[in-house]
Amino acid sequence: MNTEVEFEQDHADRIAYVRPVSVADLPSDVQARAGGLLTIWAVHDEDGERLALVGDRKMAFILARQNDFNPVSAH
Repeated sequence: MNTEVEFEQDHADRIAYVRPVSVADLPSDVQARAGGLLTIWAVHDEDGERLALVGDRKMAFILARQNDFNPVSAH
């Protein structure tokens, strides 16, 4: 489940929304790479575009910060 994503670097103080996603709700090719997890974490930009899927919440926040986003939880 490691796919590199190019994040845009042109905005300061960007917000990334981190939320849990049920693996069952994802396309079958993504489900196959989920490694048996039932829930994974999505990182979305301010417009709601999904930027990344990761295996745990902590990693989602780290990924957002490493790409100059300010992560917040979304439910």
